[in-house]
Amino acid sequence: MTRVEPLAETPVETIDLRPGYRISRIIKGGWQLAGGHGPVDRSDAIRDMAVFLEAGITTFDCADIYTGVEAMIGEFLDAVRHAQGAAAAERAVIHTKLVPDLGRLADIRADEIEAIIDRSLRRLRLERLHLLQFFWWDLSQGNVVAALEVLKHCQKAGKIAHLGVTNWDATQIQPFLEAGFDLVSTQVQYSVLDRRPAHGLTDWAAAQDLKLLCYGTLAGGFLTEAWLGRPDPGFDFTNRSLTKYRLIIDEFGPWERFQRLLSVLKAIGDRHGVSLAAVATRWVLDQPQVGAAIVGARSARHLPATLEVFHLALDDADRAAIAAVLAEAPGPTGPVYGLERNRNGRHGRIMKYNLNAVDA
Repeated sequence: MTRVEPLAETPVETIDLRPGYRISRIIKGGWQLAGGHGPVDRSDAIRDMAVFLEAGITTFDCADIYTGVEAMIGEFLDAVRHAQGAAAAERAVIHTKLVPDLGRLADIRADEIEAIIDRSLRRLRLERLHLLQFFWWDLSQGNVVAALEVLKHCQKAGKIAHLGVTNWDATQIQPFLEAGFDLVSTQVQYSVLDRRPAHGLTDWAAAQDLKLLCYGTLAGGFLTEAWLGRPDPGFDFTNRSLTKYRLIIDEFGPWERFQRLLSVLKAIGDRHGVSLAAVATRWVLDQPQVGAAIVGARSARHLPATLEVFHLALDDADRAAIAAVLAEAPGPTGPVYGLERNRNGRHGRIMKYNLNAVDA
């Protein structure tokens, strides 16, 4: 079991996505606990979740296609119920996703979509999903409105509390709001390296009362001291997230510009007595319409550093120093998830599109 030193009292920030629906502004990510990210000790991972919850990081992100992660969170919730009671477990807020396989979009049935929801409920050991975030790989295939109608039906039946979407920009979301779907959030990639949401989505989301839940905040660990001063590694990674975010660094500019950004973030962190990662995370949390940042802290060893962000306030000089480097960066450009949506492009080719066997 991972042990951490006792933490000084930390005022974890929270936000209401809807009246009565409150989340922590740092969300513990789950993708890094799935396959392709290095070895995971299942027992330690489950116990570490309880450490995050006790520290005030009450919100956890996962997905039906993150292999094994929903089940881990379900075990964590049951362990808290057993040790501390149902009320303690109810402090945890769980965000999952529904991502039908690309190969099934054309013919997936309503009962199969509801079966995926029921499977998430079983895995998570919940009576109701707190937030179900929906994604459809290709809006030109199948009947996405009918799929969302299934989710609305499941809301009325008490299986889902709130609905959100993921990896869609304003143009993808707008038709569904017009069709009467109540969406509380959109989960998008947003970091000091990838500012695509700022190019239209944030202003539009503000008008729709839609909050951004941001992943990639630390670019798979690239936005940490571990990469400061290191030579360009190229793309020789076995870790899937490092490959993904190394491509984003290419869009941001050459490795030298990335290193200059790390140096600026490190200098700001040193001045405030926090880590480079805390500065990068604070920058995201301070952006308009951002509700929370999803941080892929693999274990409770990372918790003290994760909590540093709540002791940090960037000043005008800090923001100006960061902006000066960002002004030199040519990209990434285009809409949210636009680069990744091209399945034949270098960003799209690394994705796995069929991980959600309906009968699993």
